[in-house]
Amino acid sequence: MSPTRRDLDPEQVRRYLTASLGPAAEAADCGPLAGGGFAAVWWARLTDGRDVVLKVGPPPHVPLLRYERDMIGAEARYLRLVAARAPGVPVPSLLHHGRHPDLGDWLLTARLPGRTLADLTRAGADVGPLRAEFGRALAALHVVTGDRYGYDGGRAAAATWRDAYTAMVDDLLADAADWAVPLPAPATRIRELVARHATVLDVVRRPALLHFDGWAGNVLAVDGPDGTPRLSGLVDGERHLWGDPLLDLVSPLLFRRAEDEPDDPLVRAYRAVAPFPLDAGARRRLGLYRLHLYLLMTVEMPSRAITAESDPGRVALLAELLDAELSDLARPVTANPSGGTTGAASPPASP
Repeated sequence: MSPTRRDLDPEQVRRYLTASLGPAAEAADCGPLAGGGFAAVWWARLTDGRDVVLKVGPPPHVPLLRYERDMIGAEARYLRLVAARAPGVPVPSLLHHGRHPDLGDWLLTARLPGRTLADLTRAGADVGPLRAEFGRALAALHVVTGDRYGYDGGRAAAATWRDAYTAMVDDLLADAADWAVPLPAPATRIRELVARHATVLDVVRRPALLHFDGWAGNVLAVDGPDGTPRLSGLVDGERHLWGDPLLDLVSPLLFRRAEDEPDDPLVRAYRAVAPFPLDAGARRRLGLYRLHLYLLMTVEMPSRAITAESDPGRVALLAELLDAELSDLARPVTANPSGGTTGAASPPASP
């Protein structure tokens, strides 16, 4: 099990419920939820009929990546933000955010109904309409504007998107050094390649609210009247940040290239609401964002106790994907058929 994920039991869950809702709160039943490796997540059905979700952060002695500081608090801030400024985006209602010397940092939210997009896809369901709804929800989320780029809470942030993105990559490279994580290129080479192409990020002039972690396991759906899955929730917003909306097209098309799939229902629906060109500049930005995601997923493996022996497929895949993005950044800037250049071209304004 991931060292960052507390090992809870039903009695401990009841303690968190009491600390959140008072002594009258009682669980009729409860159990762990499968998902990511950072926090412990349990569902509970209260005796008053409410279904809730408890998320408990890592123990205080467990080392974290730099961007993971106060992630439970970050999710609480995200849920309040969305409820107040993007109420059309379905997220869980925040019932309580607690912090206690013995219990640590935790959230209690309402439990949204539905199955994950990942489960529905594996089951062969028609998820095209659901992915389109997801794209429109992301566009609605991105309307919310912040006062900084990057993370909040004293983590990597800056007055420009280029500087914030660079700081985020620098933090991950520092984490890689701390954990002795092997990378396909030296940190100095990665920094040099990012710096070579970072001018494409200057087109981003508004810090949009980004979910960031929109993989299929964080998208919930219920069956509509016709039996087609319909969006019921976006969960796990603890990794949210402020920046380029295009960053939010990377995780939903995990291990794929959004720029090569303009007819994907999510991409098509998003562009219908918030148009942007899939030109050389946008392609380079998307490549930089995939580099960041693959670097993050690589660097976090030791902190989650993931090794080449425990999960050889993940290790090999991420090494291949990260190497491919670095190789792409290393190619010379050349003219493209539509005019302009690939690489460090100056793209139009972002959505």
